[in-house]
Amino acid sequence: MNFEVFVLGTSGMMPLPNRNLTSAMIRREGELFLFDCGEGTQVSLKKLNLKWKRINSIFISHMHADHVTGLPGILMLSSQVDRDTPLILYGPGKLKEYVDANRRILDIYINYEIIVKTVEEGIILEEEEYLVRAFELNHTKPCFGYVFEEKKRPGEFHPEVARSLGIPMGPMWGILQKGESVTLEDGRVIHPSDVMGDLREGRKFSYVTDSLYVPGIAAHVKESDLLLCEGMFTDDLRESAREKKHMTASDAARIAKEANVKQLGLLHYSPRYSDYELRYLLKDAKKVFANTVLSKDRMRFSLPLKD
Repeated sequence: MNFEVFVLGTSGMMPLPNRNLTSAMIRREGELFLFDCGEGTQVSLKKLNLKWKRINSIFISHMHADHVTGLPGILMLSSQVDRDTPLILYGPGKLKEYVDANRRILDIYINYEIIVKTVEEGIILEEEEYLVRAFELNHTKPCFGYVFEEKKRPGEFHPEVARSLGIPMGPMWGILQKGESVTLEDGRVIHPSDVMGDLREGRKFSYVTDSLYVPGIAAHVKESDLLLCEGMFTDDLRESAREKKHMTASDAARIAKEANVKQLGLLHYSPRYSDYELRYLLKDAKKVFANTVLSKDRMRFSLPLKD
């Protein structure tokens, strides 16, 4: 079961020749989930050959231009195909106003249903195999971080145990693997726990950008397989970061360490840093959390199953 994260843009404030504005995408079992939609998102989608028509959910962190300026293009792009499912947008209260204004002023042709959901802290999307949670950040506008988390999977089925209990190979095995009990001809009831191992953990991805360091963030992103987090400034500009309610790279690393995440990917870099100078952000972060990488536009992360 594949679970991939694509970084579509890593720049904050303004796009640069090699950096689109901030955006990331999950591809899981053919479904696509977009997080923020900065300018240049379509370019990265095209270069990565991602099937954008499969995007059904878009999660917007906040209503600053560098996180939403790519959205009108995505809305227009989605009208180029016959779409039989709605496009659901999640974000702060101003998101609906922004979408409605763009549709009206730009006269965007839309041939599908757009649903805009105002986000509050907690579970905002839940399906059989996964859920998405939002949590508040501390920025100059209402801002949310997001966690995409797979639910626990059934434990490993032990056929040798099933045989020893007299369960015939066939439909009953499948029923047990789905988590349901079965009754044998002799009246014995066999429960899934009799023939299966412990529940197995799913995978967890967290997305945090545009916020002051807040101790509570670590609790939300705890044990993430991948945390994409803004690391906008080096430590020498910490006061400037605080004034603008942004994080330094070492702030992001501190969250990663406190949350015991497996890997930290920095993004949302200040345009003041050249590609060469981004190494100083990485150096600051690695002093705190060793397994940190500098995310780059169109970088791909693969999150394997844990067993």
